[in-house]
Amino acid sequence: MALHWTIDSRAKLLVALAEGPIQPADLDKLLDVVTGSNILGYRKLFDGCLGETQMSPADLLAVGVRLRSLHAAAGPALGPLAFVVRDENYWQVARVLGILAVPKRPMRVFRQVDKARTWLDSPAVMASVPG
Repeated sequence: MALHWTIDSRAKLLVALAEGPIQPADLDKLLDVVTGSNILGYRKLFDGCLGETQMSPADLLAVGVRLRSLHAAAGPALGPLAFVVRDENYWQVARVLGILAVPKRPMRVFRQVDKARTWLDSPAVMASVPG
């Protein structure tokens, strides 16, 4: 498994870490956990610095379709999302997130984990966490 995660129910925070090659099934499993655990409203930190995507454009599109369906189902109940990526992947991920940024929720791409965490812990972002 290339994705590892922790869920902190007190902090309403999911932290996912990618290590090695990431397959579509890895992301599907993570999304299954998020929906099955009823944590769509939690803050989410996805650290992809150690990950390598093994997904084709069709795979990325399928993930995008699933994310859009989650957005449609959850609406404003979606929590903030911070993506951390290596420099060489920054613009690619930013572009994909821009396409997916249909719902009105805080979402940003970072190059450093500590900056992403600081943003997620900021009062403005904390105030946007549903419930």
